[in-house]
Amino acid sequence: MIPCPACDAVAYQVIGSRRRKGKTGDGGERIYSIRRLRCQKCKVIHHELPDCLVPYKRYEAEVIEATIEEPADLADLSDLPVEQSTLLRWRDWFFTLAEHWLSFLRSLARQGRMNLSVNGLSDRSQPVRQRIGQLVGDAGGWLARLVRPLANHHYWLHTRSACLSGRG
Repeated sequence: MIPCPACDAVAYQVIGSRRRKGKTGDGGERIYSIRRLRCQKCKVIHHELPDCLVPYKRYEAEVIEATIEEPADLADLSDLPVEQSTLLRWRDWFFTLAEHWLSFLRSLARQGRMNLSVNGLSDRSQPVRQRIGQLVGDAGGWLARLVRPLANHHYWLHTRSACLSGRG
């Protein structure tokens, strides 16, 4: 159990669950049961997201991770059942938010909430993917290891948007 991001208490009550789909690399879908937890101290509700899912993304983390690994050409990813425009959007999403994520991971490490070495992470001469690898490791599953602390400490920014018109 991790501390509640809102109040640091470690007392949750399971109040239910909800279903969540995750699209796999072979085009299939998996259905997950996501537990809903209420902090007993501050009454905030949290969702227990498994490592294989990224908040607000339909595809599983390993599929998104494969597109960010920067193959020489997006044609190298033709075996994934994902449109090229989606692959480009994922890359844009990742590289737009990567510096933001790094700053929050550094902050968590300095607060003692994560056991990380943050030396040299502000050296922008290294590619951002390499700096993230220094924090969470370069082996497969690095995106899940990046997402977990940020989501669990409520530092995850959602990128969903809705266009609302003032016209009735």
